Amino acid sequence: MHKKPVALVTGANQGIGLQIAKDLVAHGFTVLVGSRNFERGEAAAKEVGPDARTLQLDVTNQASIAATAERIRKELGRLDVLVNNAAISNTSKQPGMSVQEYAKLTRPSNVSLDEVRAVWETNVFGVLAVTQAMLPLLREAPAARIVNVSSGVGSLTRNSDPASPWRSIFGPVYPASKTALNAMTLAMAIELEPTGIKVNAACPGYTKTNLNNYSGTRTVEEGAREPVRLALLGPDGPTGTFSNEDSPLPW
Repeated sequence: MHKKPVALVTGANQGIGLQIAKDLVAHGFTVLVGSRNFERGEAAAKEVGPDARTLQLDVTNQASIAATAERIRKELGRLDVLVNNAAISNTSKQPGMSVQEYAKLTRPSNVSLDEVRAVWETNVFGVLAVTQAMLPLLREAPAARIVNVSSGVGSLTRNSDPASPWRSIFGPVYPASKTALNAMTLAMAIELEPTGIKVNAACPGYTKTNLNNYSGTRTVEEGAREPVRLALLGPDGPTGTFSNEDSPLPW
């Protein structure tokens, strides 16, 4: 069995996922850089350093997920941390289109169901599929942690408040996918609580990444802080929470 703790970060070839990988390596982990595109994953792993390895992983493809789990068991024999970071915001937003313009095209009354399905396939079902595949390894770890990278735009409590600044863009595609991810997080935490595996959702904030065409106001270093903190929780740390680096967030 591999001596160092092992972390798998999905969607780690760029943005917040890449920074999470760098930070976990700095904390003594061997990090598996999950990337749908192997070449991009290889470039990212080289940037992370010698304690990073590339895994071709498409979270929407069951065969890819199963192959990843098999390879981890065969080559490393352990998995201590799973960070479900891979996500997409849309499949049809045109270049130059603002978030507000896209929101108008994706209201409950007019949104394409294909658009909803495509985003949810990665952001919700992909997370559940990867987690299910990795659970046998995580159950064998002495102190496994699962971190789901969510978003404050999915908070039902915030969006039900007329004064919320993001309320106008809440819709069935990306925002609601994060609402559903929060529900998955809580369901996982409830089931796994007796095992000692801690499952939490992290909001990185409005971070400058490809997901938002680099319009975010936070750096990837800032965005990675809360996911990394939750990945490193000690035995007295919480489970079944939703938070950013400043405080707990309302579901």
